[in-house]
Amino acid sequence: MSFLAMAAQTARLMVGLPDYDAYCRHLADHHPERTPMTRAEFFRDRQQARYGSGGGRCC
Repeated sequence: MSFLAMAAQTARLMVGLPDYDAYCRHLADHHPERTPMTRAEFFRDRQQARYGSGGGRCC
């Protein structure tokens, strides 16, 4: 992985954007029988995992 790609991945993780391409590579390498989520489904899943059910938290 190039320095620029690593820097971009780090920046995305710092602001809370998960890496869809890494998810697809992991799924292909370790779970080839599973169908990957679409990019939109993956984003919603990660957002749900991070923020929960939307019950709201102050901090």
